[in-house]
Amino acid sequence: MTVTDVRGAGRQKGQIERYRGSEYSIDLLAKIKIEVAVLDQQCEEVVQAIRKAAYTGEIGDGKIFILPLEDSIRVRTGERGEDSI
Repeated sequence: MTVTDVRGAGRQKGQIERYRGSEYSIDLLAKIKIEVAVLDQQCEEVVQAIRKAAYTGEIGDGKIFILPLEDSIRVRTGERGEDSI
């Protein structure tokens, strides 16, 4: 699992900030990106756990993208595929 602080835009469409009497638009908002590599049989369980933890019912709850992972290799041992996850 990797957690990264990122900036992005979605339906929130940014916000207006004031600094020393001047207004300026912030189009990219602070967000968190989580990347998790799991076995196929664990996928639905992980998706449900993320949905439960991230849900607020408000715009900005996020999205989950599920992508196929072609292969993985543990550099230290050379293990490949499921053994490396």
